[in-house]
Amino acid sequence: MADIVQQRLEDRIPALEQLERVGLFTSKEVKSMLKRSTALEYKLHRTVQSKDDFITYIQYEINVLELIKKRRARIGYHFKREEIEYPIIHRINHVFRRATTKWKEDVQLWLSQVAFNKKWGTKTQLSKVLSSMLAIHPDKPALWIMAAKCEMEDRNSSESARHLFLRALRFHPENKKVYQEYFRMELMHAEKLRKQQQELEQAKIDVGEYNFSPEILSGKLAEVVYRDAAQKIKGAEFILSLLQIAAIFDFTKELQDTILQELQSQYVDDCMMWDFMAKRELDAAGAPELQSAKGRASDTDRREERCCVVYEEALKSLNTGIMILIYYIKPYLHFFLFFDTLCGCSLFQRKERLLRVLQSAHDAKLLQESFYKNWLKVLLSSGDTVSATQIAITATQCFSQSVEMWSFSLQTLVQLESTEAGHLFQEALKHVNPKVVVVPQLTLSGTQHLTADLP
Repeated sequence: MADIVQQRLEDRIPALEQLERVGLFTSKEVKSMLKRSTALEYKLHRTVQSKDDFITYIQYEINVLELIKKRRARIGYHFKREEIEYPIIHRINHVFRRATTKWKEDVQLWLSQVAFNKKWGTKTQLSKVLSSMLAIHPDKPALWIMAAKCEMEDRNSSESARHLFLRALRFHPENKKVYQEYFRMELMHAEKLRKQQQELEQAKIDVGEYNFSPEILSGKLAEVVYRDAAQKIKGAEFILSLLQIAAIFDFTKELQDTILQELQSQYVDDCMMWDFMAKRELDAAGAPELQSAKGRASDTDRREERCCVVYEEALKSLNTGIMILIYYIKPYLHFFLFFDTLCGCSLFQRKERLLRVLQSAHDAKLLQESFYKNWLKVLLSSGDTVSATQIAITATQCFSQSVEMWSFSLQTLVQLESTEAGHLFQEALKHVNPKVVVVPQLTLSGTQHLTADLP
């Protein structure tokens, strides 16, 4: 062991001498570093090895690198990196390699080595580390994705990234995240080529000698990924995730249209598809000539009406309407309850649409408890006390075991000073414990109003 340690220390001497010679470290500091390194080396070569000793060694060497970097900047010396930093980086990777060989299952060790090589720009070593890591951990999709991104972003190699994604799909043929990132990578590759072509054309350089395939530039490779993914993974949610990725890039209109057409034809029974199509109508860009406030308001009304038409068509087409009703109601609750800047006409139309769909959902027995509370808020804000009283009572009949529903309805009737409050309180006593929730949540005057009607 002593011979090995001695050899390791001798290997350090040239770099340490350079540090002193160029003025980055003093003689005293070099001796201190050698002493510290000796202690660390002996720990790594003990019979019983500790992972913490390896981590401490690596961290010490990284700290030395950081200190060298700071001192170079301070004195303005930027030479002899091959003789100073490179041996340290090589040594750190060697210790990382020993650690990951002994503790193969420790993913954090692998990731630390990846992060180290990314930071210090050792691209060739980075690729080797990624390859070794994936050979040990092929069952982790996130590592494949990270490795492909490193190849794409750090090594600027789309081909290597593509190769890694294809290998990942052999291990994880139905993994959504792998397909999503592979799809994104192909679009990024096409975008990069398009920018390169544009820069060459602006510089008036003949692009004929460059291999700019029109198919690749238009995103055909991404379309191949999409079609493969769509065959293996079903569901509108996944297809929509690919559509949203494609929408990030400004050259994918044809690809988006293809995905959208297949989404509509293949997922007619999926409420997420209908929700997306409805919101798409709502988000459609208005005509540029609509500059006046009245014109914009009119356009908003038309878009909302088209959105409602899609939702109502969905309710007719789907066997179960509960989810689409939730999608349908929420936007209108948001607009009506939280926006007070609408013109009177728009506000009235939104309220009518909202009340109509709430009533339809109630009639179909599809309305959830939380929506009854919002229904009451809308009616109260509109001053419709008669309807509010009726819905407050109806809600307790639909959710007779809900303490919150009884409490909210009672508070509503007390607020309205309704003569039905006492009767509803008596009904509440039959279903829930008023001492727990109902009575404490009422005001003192409200409680007196209720008890006045009791026998």
